[in-house]
Amino acid sequence: MKELKDLKIKDLAKVSEMTEAALKKETVTAQKSYFTLQMKKSLGEMKQTHLMKFMRRYIAQLKTVAKAKGFNI
Repeated sequence: MKELKDLKIKDLAKVSEMTEAALKKETVTAQKSYFTLQMKKSLGEMKQTHLMKFMRRYIAQLKTVAKAKGFNI
């Protein structure tokens, strides 16, 4: 699925190896991307609304890994 590759979602194994700073940066980037998807949907420019679901889950995975490692994000 080309659309998922465009979202630049990393594998969970790579995410679990990240440092605190890298994990925080990745979370902020993912949240900005999710916000962009929300705006496109509200304007009617987005036809692939399923991508929002993947971004929400990815952000949750990032936060879960951070919490498990004891990082404060």
